[in-house]
Amino acid sequence: MNKLLLLLACCSISHFACHSQTTNSYNLDMETLNATTHLPTGWGLDNVNGPSIPDNESINAFKADNTERQSGKYSLLIDWTKPYKEWTASNYVIPAAFEGSTIKLTGHIKTENVAGGAGLWMRLDGVRGKNLGFDNMMNRSVKGNTGWTEYSIEMEYDADEVKQIVVGGLIMGTGKMWMDNLHITIDGKDLSAVPHRSQTLSKYKAETDTAFVTESGVKSIILNSDKIKELTNLGMLWGFIKYYHANVNKGEYNMDAELFRVLPKVLAATNIDAANKIMEQWVDEFGKAEVCNSCITPEKGVTQQPDYGYLFAKNNLPKTLTDKLEYIKQNRIFDPAHYYISSTRGIGNPIFKNEQPYHSIAYPDAGMSLLSLYRYWNMIQYFFPYKHLTGEDWNKVLVEFLPEFCNAVNAKDYQVACLKLIARIHDTHANVWSGGDELMKMKGIFLIPVRATFVENKLVVTEYYKQYKDIKSQLYKGDIIEKIDGIPVDEIVKKYLAFTPASNYETQLRDIADVRGFLMRSPNESTTLTIKRNGINSDVITKNENAEKMSARPEQENKETVGYKMLRNNIGYIYPAKLNASDLDSIKILFQNTKGLVIDMRCYPSTFMPFTYGSWLKGSKSEFAKFTIGDIAYPGYFEMSDGAENGVKNNDHYKGKVVIIVNATTQSQAEYTTMALQTAPHATVIGSTTAGADGNVSEIYLPGGIGTMISGIGVLYPDGTETQRKGVKIDKVVKPTIKGIKDGKDELLDAAINIIIN
Repeated sequence: MNKLLLLLACCSISHFACHSQTTNSYNLDMETLNATTHLPTGWGLDNVNGPSIPDNESINAFKADNTERQSGKYSLLIDWTKPYKEWTASNYVIPAAFEGSTIKLTGHIKTENVAGGAGLWMRLDGVRGKNLGFDNMMNRSVKGNTGWTEYSIEMEYDADEVKQIVVGGLIMGTGKMWMDNLHITIDGKDLSAVPHRSQTLSKYKAETDTAFVTESGVKSIILNSDKIKELTNLGMLWGFIKYYHANVNKGEYNMDAELFRVLPKVLAATNIDAANKIMEQWVDEFGKAEVCNSCITPEKGVTQQPDYGYLFAKNNLPKTLTDKLEYIKQNRIFDPAHYYISSTRGIGNPIFKNEQPYHSIAYPDAGMSLLSLYRYWNMIQYFFPYKHLTGEDWNKVLVEFLPEFCNAVNAKDYQVACLKLIARIHDTHANVWSGGDELMKMKGIFLIPVRATFVENKLVVTEYYKQYKDIKSQLYKGDIIEKIDGIPVDEIVKKYLAFTPASNYETQLRDIADVRGFLMRSPNESTTLTIKRNGINSDVITKNENAEKMSARPEQENKETVGYKMLRNNIGYIYPAKLNASDLDSIKILFQNTKGLVIDMRCYPSTFMPFTYGSWLKGSKSEFAKFTIGDIAYPGYFEMSDGAENGVKNNDHYKGKVVIIVNATTQSQAEYTTMALQTAPHATVIGSTTAGADGNVSEIYLPGGIGTMISGIGVLYPDGTETQRKGVKIDKVVKPTIKGIKDGKDELLDAAINIIIN
């Protein structure tokens, strides 16, 4: 299953601020240069993983090169030997007005001293930037020194859905890469020869309804107990109509605009009965759906039933209205081209389509803010596979958050409300990943230049940042941070847990102490840390650094420079973050006669391992996971799909012990890989609770440009044990100690070695 390969695409590449090319002449051979910048016309360099590149450095990092080229006069060089961020990429955008069903990108790459990986990449964008296809060669990236070599990416192309094609080159880590002589073909024809489709005609009436693109028109909302009940019903009704009504399905109605049309009427209603009458009249305006004789209710494999909130609750809405809703439910006439929802082909996680992010509205008005609550709440209500694991009644969450969103008086209040709501689904994949400028200001623009982690329930100094080594004379590894600017750490943690989305407490602690968390950021240029060292408390004043100008990478983070090596006692070691897809053959030879093997999963794998490594580690086939998939034809239903198996009948499989190390940094694909490999004979998983966020991610956009994600499919062990929130199954709990940190030991690795040799 290559489902989880999508995570990197969603977390990083999908947010490029790309440079577009709007003519029919495509500068894919780099031969046309901008007269002012002398850069290849239409090409840009960008990413989102940290601070911006200083202007004087970007000139050297990205340029047309006339000394190294595969053909013609120029190639495009990305020189990432002085990285300001962990990756960077070139990008080129082409509006997708083409017929066809298969698209292919080919191009030539040359590399020099690439430590992480390099490659071509291509993404197909739909409406509102929806990711319809992505490949960045992550499972076959180019490393080291290579001569000019042609590579290709091929994927399915939906002419009705794709709005633009984005291509480029990518470097992870450090090094240089040259690109040249790129070509795009659709169905085997060069792009210049592919028939164009009209982009001026919309197939959906909803796209032509632009009455509320800048504001909702509802400036304020005054709440009382009746209005809260009315707005609760309206939010549940709005989501039900959005996902169930056949005419909305067809793209006849823009549901954002429809909400803004009915909302003032509901707010003006003098009582609940009047509000109910307004809502029933509003439902009638969508027309009556045709009778659907094929709309059946799933019966087999159902793991989760739809929850319609209070819509069908006794004595809530008039029977005349609930009868109409029942008819809509039974005659939804689902079309795979539903205007608002589809699923990823071959995977099943939801794709939320045609959701206007309203980027230009920094502070949404009251109506737009309410839309944000309704949109997110209904997406979770109908399409989140782990809603039953939130630990509370999701219907009550809507009621609770109405005041938070309706009373937000500025952009900060609104973004805080979004973050707190997102945190309530307890999913480590879910956070405010973009559009949260006010949240970062709230955390502070300065970063305390030392990495701290919770060890033995204490905040402990564990690493130093590369360019700020002077801090070593003030803070030692193993120092316990007791207070920050006079406030006990425990109090700060308690205050900000509600603002730290994660699947479990261990991962909340991981993230709250991270560079994007609340503990180690400050609004001030200096911070007073009260530390305990050898039982004695003292104050240390740190000089903080502007987080937008520093590389927030610990000195020892990703200290492994290779994906595999021999350890003492004839033990093999694999670090998946540094693996190449082609490494397995060499690994098999090198580790053939080893006593055992350590797989250090305290990272994110750079190649997809469950099946290839599973076939090496196992002598027979067995199931290691099964999945729950949402039924978008009947929103709210989730069904159990076929499980995933790995291993083959293989007498040549690896015979030694296998120890897999995990902790809170083991997330998503790393968790799935652990599940797959722990089925190997003689395999032991050691460590501590993992991130508990497994399953392909689905992107969500909210007004104000807020970007977030959810785990879009359910991932379980074959025995039905869920991994979400809990993490993977662990055979032996091993955690680092403060003494081990002081002594510079990797206690988990030591424990893994001891298991193998004893």
